[in-house]
Amino acid sequence: MDANAVAEGAGGADEAVRMTAWVRGRVQGVGFRWYTRAAALRIGGLEGFALNLGDGRVQVLAEGPRERCERLLEWLRTGDTPGRVDGVTEIWGPPRGGYEGFSIR
Repeated sequence: MDANAVAEGAGGADEAVRMTAWVRGRVQGVGFRWYTRAAALRIGGLEGFALNLGDGRVQVLAEGPRERCERLLEWLRTGDTPGRVDGVTEIWGPPRGGYEGFSIR
């Protein structure tokens, strides 16, 4: 990869990122993880997972182009999700890899 390709990708919509979100509300036992996986597959280009946590939240980890991760985050906040979303907290970082597709855990 040449320096121009690196410069163009830095901070842009195609920059690969890791987005980890914690979704709180009535999001367990309502098919939320399944719908999240379907949304990630519909958006495309994302790898990661959706996982029920012991405290009632769902953790969503997605790696891929920033713009696509942002679309998934927006869907988590305002989309037609099952149950009830009371809030979403997220952190961003560099991708670490190691995922194949988008799974339910």
